Amino acid sequence: MVTAHYERPGVSIETTMTRMPKTFRHRNLPHLFLSAREVLMLRFRPILNAAGLTEQQWRVLRTLHETAELDAATLAQRAQVLSPSLTRMLRVLEESGLIERHAAPDDLRRLVIRLSDKGNETVGRLGPEIEAVYHELERSIGPELLYSLYNNVDDMIHRVQNQAPSAPEPFSGAHGVDRELGRPKHR
Repeated sequence: MVTAHYERPGVSIETTMTRMPKTFRHRNLPHLFLSAREVLMLRFRPILNAAGLTEQQWRVLRTLHETAELDAATLAQRAQVLSPSLTRMLRVLEESGLIERHAAPDDLRRLVIRLSDKGNETVGRLGPEIEAVYHELERSIGPELLYSLYNNVDDMIHRVQNQAPSAPEPFSGAHGVDRELGRPKHR
């Protein structure tokens, strides 16, 4: 057994672990982000469950709320949902009356998705509860840390994406996304 000590400004963590060969110099950043996501979702999940929504459905509704309308490929990318999952989800959301699909005015072959009146009402109804969670989070960690997290994560995403232009788009499915068209590539 060995005791490890991590320090960051204002935080000191000691942990005991079994000695293993030191293979990695860095902490597992993707795992750390997943842990942070889970801690945050524990606060949001009860609100979504009470509304009868899954986390993925909420991401789709919130993404559409922040944009007038989107095609399915762009919506999948922005909402971080795999295209096959989005296809099934859109059917459920449309049957629930939360979204509408229609032909794009500039290209009648392409479908675009937008919130229905009921979808806008749902997002509007949940908005104050969601914002209350963010307010509590800001109160508990401080506005400086919260806004620093927003800025630093945005900056990291931007820098990593710009360094690896050949990397596949996140959640784009097995074949990737045609960057010019914003549509899935087909092989």
